[in-house]
Amino acid sequence: MITKIQLLGFQSSKNVNYVLFTIFLLIYFLTLCGNLLMVTLVTHVRDLHQPMYFFLTQLSIADVLLTTDIVPSLLHVLLHKVGIISFVGCIAQFFIFAFCEGSEFFLLTVMSYDRYLAICNPLRYTTIMNHNLCLKLVIMSWLLGFSLSTVEMASTSSLQYCGPNTIDHFFCDLMPILELSCSDTSGVQLEIMLISAPVLLCAFIIIIMSYSYIIFVVLNIPSSTGRQKAFSTCSSHLTVVSIFYGTLFGVYILPTKGQSSNIKKPIIEYKKVSITAVHCWDSVDKSTDIQLKKLTDHKSIWTFKGNFL
Repeated sequence: MITKIQLLGFQSSKNVNYVLFTIFLLIYFLTLCGNLLMVTLVTHVRDLHQPMYFFLTQLSIADVLLTTDIVPSLLHVLLHKVGIISFVGCIAQFFIFAFCEGSEFFLLTVMSYDRYLAICNPLRYTTIMNHNLCLKLVIMSWLLGFSLSTVEMASTSSLQYCGPNTIDHFFCDLMPILELSCSDTSGVQLEIMLISAPVLLCAFIIIIMSYSYIIFVVLNIPSSTGRQKAFSTCSSHLTVVSIFYGTLFGVYILPTKGQSSNIKKPIIEYKKVSITAVHCWDSVDKSTDIQLKKLTDHKSIWTFKGNFL
């Protein structure tokens, strides 16, 4: 029975590892600061108290949890060439990773439905997407992510693990863990697929259908200004969805043998920092526009008073 697991991380020279350590430490710092900035802006800027930004704060929380789950072990591996983690700790790390990834997946689905209502049914948007519905959708997203990750963790933990105890990665993911098992893993993989695939597929179909309707409605807006304004309300979310699914394809569809396995390792970090940058920039841009508009209106009032006097 395995009790300790070795994480190999990046198999490179010591100097290269120091460079990578600096880069990923900076990414970790920027990711945390960006997500905290996002939550702070939405909390304190009253004009950002909207469903879309409420969902973004939940995405930021999931991103912080996911980053904190993975990056510290990555930094440790880079400094010491190898990381040692207990088997229980490895399973726990995988559970948190799966929980956050699953929750992000469902939150992105909820956000696509939110954008569909805002663009395709604007007159009823505030009535339908009220505070209670927003809260229910967020709770449902977290519960679905928790449920799927619990199933995956329970199925994975039920196997026998007798070696080897080495994972060629910087954190514990599903397939690397299953490769350590001396049991037949085909049943577990089938069980996870049969439970997860229908739920994830339904969520993906909702995203595709939402954006299909959005594109149809936007293209039928007569004025170019109206089309641009409508598209700008969902462009950041569409970018995040593209990055999310693009990196999932890069990590789980690319071959697992040879050099491509080394290519996949930084893709996960790229996803986190890119998604953080996109939705934080969108919030900063929105809040800046709001504050500038208030400042302009304030100056206009005083200019009018001065001319009047």
